[in-house]
Amino acid sequence: MGIGPSVECQDVDWPVYGGDPGGMKYSALTQIDRESVTGLEVAWTWDAEEQPVAGSSLAFRGERVRPGRFEATPIVINDTMYVSTPYSRVVALNARTGEEYWSYDPRAYSWGQLPRNCGFCHRGVAMWSDGNQRRIFINSRWHLIALDAATGQPIESFGVGGKIDLTEGLIWEINKLHYTNTSPPVIWNDLVILGSGMPDDRVYRRNPPGDIQAFDVRTGTQVWSFHTIPQPGELGNDTWEDESWSYTGSTNVWAPFTVDRERGLVYLPVGTPNGDYYGGHRKGYNLFAESLLCLDARTGERVWHFQTVHHGIWDYDPPAPPNLVTIEVDGRVIDAVALITKSGFTFVFDRVTGEPVWPIEERQVSVSDVPGERTAPTQPFPTKPAPFARQGFTLDDVIDFTPEIKAEAIELLGSYRLGPLFTPPSLEGTVTMPSATGAAGWGGAAFDPRTNVLYIPSKDRPLVHQLVEPEPGTADANYVQRLRGLTVSGLPILKPPYGTLTAINLNSGEHLWQVPLGDQPGIRNHPMLAGVELPQLGRMGNAGPLITAGGLVFLSGYNPQIYAVHSDTGETIWEGDLLGNEGTANPMTYETSDGQQFIVIGVTGSNSDRGLIAFALPDE
Repeated sequence: MGIGPSVECQDVDWPVYGGDPGGMKYSALTQIDRESVTGLEVAWTWDAEEQPVAGSSLAFRGERVRPGRFEATPIVINDTMYVSTPYSRVVALNARTGEEYWSYDPRAYSWGQLPRNCGFCHRGVAMWSDGNQRRIFINSRWHLIALDAATGQPIESFGVGGKIDLTEGLIWEINKLHYTNTSPPVIWNDLVILGSGMPDDRVYRRNPPGDIQAFDVRTGTQVWSFHTIPQPGELGNDTWEDESWSYTGSTNVWAPFTVDRERGLVYLPVGTPNGDYYGGHRKGYNLFAESLLCLDARTGERVWHFQTVHHGIWDYDPPAPPNLVTIEVDGRVIDAVALITKSGFTFVFDRVTGEPVWPIEERQVSVSDVPGERTAPTQPFPTKPAPFARQGFTLDDVIDFTPEIKAEAIELLGSYRLGPLFTPPSLEGTVTMPSATGAAGWGGAAFDPRTNVLYIPSKDRPLVHQLVEPEPGTADANYVQRLRGLTVSGLPILKPPYGTLTAINLNSGEHLWQVPLGDQPGIRNHPMLAGVELPQLGRMGNAGPLITAGGLVFLSGYNPQIYAVHSDTGETIWEGDLLGNEGTANPMTYETSDGQQFIVIGVTGSNSDRGLIAFALPDE
C-alpha cells in the first residue's frame, strides 16, 4: 500500500502542498531563526519562462492565451523539488541550486483561455510512493496525469497513455472548456482525490457540476464520486427546490484541501453554486454549497458537514484549505479542524464528530428584495473566535485622510445600499465587505503546533454587488452580477488598513494581536495626500503564510518583499527583496542533505517573469 510521502521526511522536506497532510504550513527547522534571519540572501532563482501564446497556434482557435500569476508552492523530497507552473507544466529542480532536471508540458494552453479570462494558474502537485516507485500527479484542465518522478514521463499504465479524462464520470455531460483545475490533488493511501474548477459566474443550465472524485493511483480507475449537488435519494436533495438539483452547476472544491491520514478523513471546502450572486433559479439552502464537508477517504461517504452560508449569494465560498490541528480547550484535548472564510470568520470543529468547539449561532440577517429571489432569514455566526476582518460597510468605514476626500466618498456612496454582513446584492448596488475576493484567500492560514496559535492573512476591500438583467440569450437566470470597485480620485473608498496578519490562540479562541502588513506606494505617494501623515497601509493578496520553529512567520501578500514576522508579537524582523517581483504564492521551507535550510516563494513580475526565488544563509 502506498502512503504518499513519509511522515518522517517532513522534518527536513516539504512533501505536500501544505507541509503536512493536515495543512498546518509548519516546519520544525530552526537554522533560520529570529537572530539569523537578517542574514538571508538570495541563493538561487528559477524562471518558468512562460509567454502568451497566439490564438492562431491553438488547437481551439481563438484569442491568445496568457499565463496568470505564479501561485504554486513546490514540494521537496530528498533534495528534489517538484513544482507546477501557470500553464500546468511540471518541473523537477535541484533543491540546492534550482537547476532543472526535467519538465513535462501537458499543453493546457492549447485549448484556449480559461473561462474567467484571468490567465492560467496552478498551485501545486502531489506525490505518491509505494517505497519502490514515485509518481507525481498534476490535474491539468480536465485531465489527471501521472508522471514518473525520476524522468517526468507519463506512466503508460495509468489511464490512457498516463492520463484520464475527469469529465467522464460526472453526473451530466458538460462543455469541457468550462472545466479546469488549479489546486493540487490529495493523496490518501492508494487513492488520488481531487476537486475541480469552473466559472460559477456563468449562469446556464448544466454548468459543470462539482463532483469530488477519487481514483486508483496505479490504474486511474475511478473508485468513488461524491455529488456536492445531491441527486434524488441523497441527503440534501430537498434543499434544491423545483428540481434545481438537475441543472445547477459548480458547487465545486476549487481550493486546496486536507486529509487526516491516520483516520482516513478528508476535509473539503465546497464552493458556490452558479450564479454567485443570484439564486432565484435554485431556491433552498443548497447543500453542500459553501460548506465544510468531511468524507470517508476510502469510500467517499459523508461523515459530517457544516454549511457556513445558506443559499449563498455573496460568493462567500470557503476559499482556503482547512487546517487540521490539535488544541486544548478548558482542559480537553481536541483534534480539531479550523476553517477560515471569505466572510472573515474562523469556524472550529471537532474534526471527528463535526461538533463546534465553541457555539455557532443562527442570527437574523437582511433578506433580498430582488424579484424572484428568496434568501435565508438567518446565517451562522461563530461566537469564537472573533472575526479577523471588518464585516459590513457603513459611512464610518469611509476614507478620511482629508475632509475633502471623505466628503467626495460620502457623496459617491449616496446611490448605493450599505449595511452589515450578509446585506444582499441589489438592483441599485450593495457595497459589500468583505467582498467576493474575500477576507481570506486560497493560501489559507498557518498553525504552530507548539503554541496552538493560528496565523491568518486577510484583506479588506469593499465591492459593489449589483444585479442586472442579462442580455437576451446569455444566461438562464433573471439576473446576473455586475461587480466593481469604488475609488475616490484613484484612492480606495475604505480607510486603512487594507491587509493584516492576525494571530489567534485556538486554545482560548482569543485574538493575540493583529498588525497591518505590507504597504501601498501608489496610495502613499498620491498627489492629493502630499503632506498627509499616513499609518502603515497594509497590503495582502490571496497567498498564505509559513510558520517555523525558528519563531518566524513568512509571507508576502502580493508585495515586492517577503516578510519574516516575529510569531509572538507581529513585529516585522526582516524584509527580503523579491527582485522587482511580487510574492504571489505560499512560501515553504526545507533542508537539503548538506544541512542548509532554504525559504522559497513563487513570484510574479510585471511582464512575463514568473518563477521561484530561494533564500538561504550564506555559507560560512
